[in-house]
Amino acid sequence: MLVTHKLSPIYDEYSKVLILGTIPSVKSREVGFYYAHPANRFWPVLENLFNTKLSTKEEKEEFLHKNHIALWDVFKSCDIHASSDASIKNYELNDIDVIINNTNVKAIFCTGKTAYNNLIKNYKTTIPIFCLPSPSSANATFKLNDLIKEYSIIKKYIKNKTY
Repeated sequence: MLVTHKLSPIYDEYSKVLILGTIPSVKSREVGFYYAHPANRFWPVLENLFNTKLSTKEEKEEFLHKNHIALWDVFKSCDIHASSDASIKNYELNDIDVIINNTNVKAIFCTGKTAYNNLIKNYKTTIPIFCLPSPSSANATFKLNDLIKEYSIIKKYIKNKTY
C-alpha cells in the first residue's frame, strides 16, 4: 500500500541532533504523531534518558525543542505493508536538507537499519550518521535497558557546548 508522509518535521534553529525513523506507523498516522503505538519504546527510552515523563503530543514536542532534538523520517512516501519496515519499497526520500540547512544539527541518528541503510545510500553529508536499534516492540533482541544504553549517545551531541 502506498503511504505518503503527512507529519511535519519537528525542529527549530537550535536543534543539535536529528532523529530519523522510516515512515509513520499505522498507529502514528491515526494519531497524527511520531512513535504513537503504545508498544513502541521510543518515548520510554527518551523519558528514561532525560528523567522525565511525557504524556501528550504537546509535552513531547516541547521536550524535543527544549532538548534540541529534531525529529522526522527518511521516507516521504513508500509502498509498505502495515507498519513493516522490511516491506518498504518504491520509496521517495524526504528533503533532509530542509532541517540540516536551518538548524545546528551535528549528528543524525536513525532508529533502525532500514532508515539508516536508505539514508546513507541516498543522502550525502559530512554530518556523522549513526544507526540505533529500532525501538519497535518487534525488535525483541533489545530490551528497554539495552535501548536506553544505545540511545545515550544522543546526549553527547546535545550537551556539547561547542555546537
